[in-house]
Amino acid sequence: MPTAFITVLLHKYLPAVLVWCVCLLAVEAKAGTLKGKVTDEKGQGLAFATVYLQGTTVGSTTNERGDYQLTVDPGKFTVVFQYVGYKSQTREIEVPEGENPSALVLNVQLLPDVYNLNEVRVSLSGKDPAYGIMQQVIAKRDYHLKEVQAYTAQVYVKGLQRLIDVPKRVLGLIKVPAGLKPGILYLSESVSELSFMQPNKYRERMISSKVSGNSRAFSYNQASEFNVNFYQNLLKAKGVNERGFVSPLANNAMFFYKYELVGSSQNNGHLIHRIRVIPKRKTDPVVAGYLYIVDGAWRLHSLNLYVTKDQQIEFVDTLRITQQFTPAPGNVWVLQSQKFTFDVKGYGFRGNGYFMAVYSKYRVKPAPFVKPPPAPAPVAAAPQPPQPTLSAEPTPKLSRKERRAQRNAVPATGVPEAEYFKKKEVLLIEQNANIRDSAYWAQMRPVPLTEEEVSDYHTKDSLQVIKESKPYKDSLDQENNKLTVANLLLSGYSYRNSYERNSFNIEPITRIWQYNTVEGLVANLRISYTKRFEDRRSYTIAPTLRYGFSNQRAQAKIAASYNYDLVRRRSVGLEGGRFVSQFNPEEPITPFVNTVYTLLLEENYAKLYQKGYLRLWHNRELVNGLSATFLAEFAQREMLFNTTGYVARDRASRAFTPNDPYNAEVGSTAFPRHQALTAAVSLSYRPGAEYISHPDRKINLGSKWPLFRLTYRKGFAGLLGSDVDYDFVSFGVSDDLSLGLLGTSSYSASVGTFWRKDQLYFMDFRHFSGNRTILSGDFSGFQLLPYYRYSTQRTYVEAHYSHHFNGFILNKLPLIRKLKWQEVASVNYLHTPAAGHYLELGVGLEHLFKVFRVDFYTGFQERQKVSSGLRLGYGF
Repeated sequence: MPTAFITVLLHKYLPAVLVWCVCLLAVEAKAGTLKGKVTDEKGQGLAFATVYLQGTTVGSTTNERGDYQLTVDPGKFTVVFQYVGYKSQTREIEVPEGENPSALVLNVQLLPDVYNLNEVRVSLSGKDPAYGIMQQVIAKRDYHLKEVQAYTAQVYVKGLQRLIDVPKRVLGLIKVPAGLKPGILYLSESVSELSFMQPNKYRERMISSKVSGNSRAFSYNQASEFNVNFYQNLLKAKGVNERGFVSPLANNAMFFYKYELVGSSQNNGHLIHRIRVIPKRKTDPVVAGYLYIVDGAWRLHSLNLYVTKDQQIEFVDTLRITQQFTPAPGNVWVLQSQKFTFDVKGYGFRGNGYFMAVYSKYRVKPAPFVKPPPAPAPVAAAPQPPQPTLSAEPTPKLSRKERRAQRNAVPATGVPEAEYFKKKEVLLIEQNANIRDSAYWAQMRPVPLTEEEVSDYHTKDSLQVIKESKPYKDSLDQENNKLTVANLLLSGYSYRNSYERNSFNIEPITRIWQYNTVEGLVANLRISYTKRFEDRRSYTIAPTLRYGFSNQRAQAKIAASYNYDLVRRRSVGLEGGRFVSQFNPEEPITPFVNTVYTLLLEENYAKLYQKGYLRLWHNRELVNGLSATFLAEFAQREMLFNTTGYVARDRASRAFTPNDPYNAEVGSTAFPRHQALTAAVSLSYRPGAEYISHPDRKINLGSKWPLFRLTYRKGFAGLLGSDVDYDFVSFGVSDDLSLGLLGTSSYSASVGTFWRKDQLYFMDFRHFSGNRTILSGDFSGFQLLPYYRYSTQRTYVEAHYSHHFNGFILNKLPLIRKLKWQEVASVNYLHTPAAGHYLELGVGLEHLFKVFRVDFYTGFQERQKVSSGLRLGYGF
């Protein structure tokens, strides 16, 4: 910037800037701090009690020891202290004017609320009065769900996870990393501005983030993920329960819950009913605990609910949620705080933790046209003396002009979304969100840290420099780089240099040593080198050496890839050499499975050919939701033949098949040596795709639309001596569907054709991922289809559908439900000119021993049964 311009800028705007700074400092100096401790009747600190200023949405929550702190502007206020199940208390305070007002200390003891049954006047004849209350609440569920059209709020989120027990090995094989020890595993805080608009649109801007022990990381806390709304019929709980949970306020809640009125109490000017929620069947996807209902308004005042492992949750013994609501301007109530606490256990690990969110600085826009429905008339009950009750919330009558003004008003933010949000961006993390000093956090943090948390921050932040040093990382690498049996057999061996951010990887023995009828015993050594950079760029180089002892051929190839832009999701790569390949480029038969079936069962399913080739590819996101892959390959291809017939156990009824697979369309698939130049473009598009923006990367999310794929592949004749000449195009669609309590479904369908096929060879056909072994690595494809019999060079239609019931059936069986097995059903369909109508139907069980799955399939062709069999694999 030129010096003259800087001079003019300072001369013109410096006085105004100085005045603004002075005003800002004056306002900052006037703010005071209110802090103290909230205890129970025994003098013990009440964890996560709510503290707020009456008539405002400014509030805080106590920490695990009952301590709180709150920034308060000068003036007189009424402070409300409340805790679920305890009698609220109010205190009058006055924050004096002054440059440096001292902190106000206010300690409060809360006593358990006394709920009196004779205050209730709503009941059903012959039933607990709670049913009459819940009938009123359920009738107004939709009204309360939609009463806020839009809002913004500042949300403080803190998450903590502890490890109590840590095994030395998982399943007795996989060694636990040396740095994983009992204690706080994760501690993080974040402050976000959350925006909401009906029907269910959230936008979040994370303005600060702090992760213990890692100043460069961003918190995983996402405020929009914490909005569990019990006014919805079904509560989604991704990662906890695949079916979700039926809300005790749902329209069909009476089928799942029993209710019991514990009593009612006057609390802060409201008559509050305490309702005990009791599941009718513990194994249903339900919750248990207490609801606190505001009489007359028939809305949630607070709740304390929990689920246990009986509700088919995985790894979590108990998950508890508490929520506290508060009145806001506009005759609506808003969520003020919520907390999730959990105990986890699995594979030798045991721990606990919590996530809490505190909402403040609300700006609310009530819905303009929502009117409460008429309350259902309760069945006549025994006469009771009249008791004070709140009237139903009135809905103000608006003129046509006022309604039009409300409809066209700017959302509650007061700032149009476009000013800092891009379309479909659900979370924006500011560039310097993780660069905040301790003074900032002392001012912004509404919940004081406990001694344990202070110690964890201090220890890990102090050790961060040490942990980033070469000697420390070398010591960890020395321990983690030790060779184990699990490395050799299962995962392969990795040698890491954490300080230099690079690693070497060698595949397990089951992939190094192979056997097939073409090459005999095979030594296949692949070593990959990966280099990562601080800005998340990375590249990988992977050479592979291969030698067949029967055909005595040495082969080699090298692959390289470079991820250079994680915001636009761009990467490039190349691969080339002289190597063997399966006719189906997706390689459905793994070397280990083929080795076992060839040596022990005399079934040589893998069919190979050889090619010398060079392949180039490039991936990128063109626009949000639309990604493209560009690929070009030049190859010299030639046939290979069986050179050995050795088997560990000879079976008289079987014999090895030739290496050229049989195909129903063309019969023999033998081909002459030839050259092929091919290119392909693949587009994938998900309309309305949402995403998260990190400063250094973009994370794509889903949308309500399915994923569409369009692929075009061409063989070029004449160029570089190429002998292939064809055009192939396919179009597909796929998606995952949530069907609530019925489970989840996934489907995919595609149609394709070769509209021009002057010259192509068998590896250019459209192949389908069949399976003839008892093992299945992918349950989303065909499980009984022969590998190459119905590969086609003509038009085809392919479809797959699977439904995971997630315990909907087995959860009702008394003994089986304790195993937490889950049922699944599948349908696979294929149509080609040679196959006709081919159909597979399958039923199975997953989550066996938490990770395994077994299915039984039956295959039909033109309505005739042609095959059946079991398939085993992973299913979690």
